[in-house]
Amino acid sequence: MAYKVMIDPGHGGKDPGAVFEGRQEKDDALRLALAVGEILQNRGVDVEYTRTTDVYESPFEKAMEGNEAEVDFFVSIHRNSYPEDNVVSGVEVLVYDKSGVRYQMAENIADQLESTGFVNLGVKERPNLIVLKRTRMPAVLVEAGFMNSDTDNQLFDQNFEAIAQAIADGILDTLQTSGSDSHNTGTMVYRVQTGAFRNPVYARRMEEELLEEEYPVMILEEDGLYRVQVGNEENLNAAAELERRLKQDGYATVIVSSAK
Repeated sequence: MAYKVMIDPGHGGKDPGAVFEGRQEKDDALRLALAVGEILQNRGVDVEYTRTTDVYESPFEKAMEGNEAEVDFFVSIHRNSYPEDNVVSGVEVLVYDKSGVRYQMAENIADQLESTGFVNLGVKERPNLIVLKRTRMPAVLVEAGFMNSDTDNQLFDQNFEAIAQAIADGILDTLQTSGSDSHNTGTMVYRVQTGAFRNPVYARRMEEELLEEEYPVMILEEDGLYRVQVGNEENLNAAAELERRLKQDGYATVIVSSAK
């Protein structure tokens, strides 16, 4: 069974992203995302995109697309910006937190991009970014150089194929390691269940409450019950911390696990 990866070209349509001397982030992101996706497809990965043309979808809509498609990984591709032109250059990869396979993938991508000539600014935690917080699968956001850096723009244009290959190689390196094998039935995921209802209306109501409080929530229908579950953690300690937060917010909780 092939891995399924969703590639998300940042911004789009009415949202150009960063702009520098007429250059728009949304265009660079789309071009790079399509190139990365093509490489992955040629290596047997099942690739989906949040967009393949210049259209706008909100970050929340993109995260929900990834969840509904049940992809194994979500990779969002952007370019960075700084308040002053030509002051900062380099690549960084963003994650919800530095744990599990998402952190491994982020480090692999950053290391590969460094080999193309970019300064490696490392992996940074960004827990408030919607596409990292609301996605249920491991997610990373790649900042492929600064839009308002002449150095980075020159690298982006001159080494474009190598940059696309580097991002793809970082993803593939992660897929090939035993620790990231999402299809291995020995790999467990942990969620916190906050309710199980026979009436789906009650389940949706709880889901809406949890979404308003910015929890990554899902509903699983099983044996006539609609189970409301939060998170998709790769280790029990992370699930326990999530359960603690939910209890503080007044939810009755139980940790559940399943093979992924």
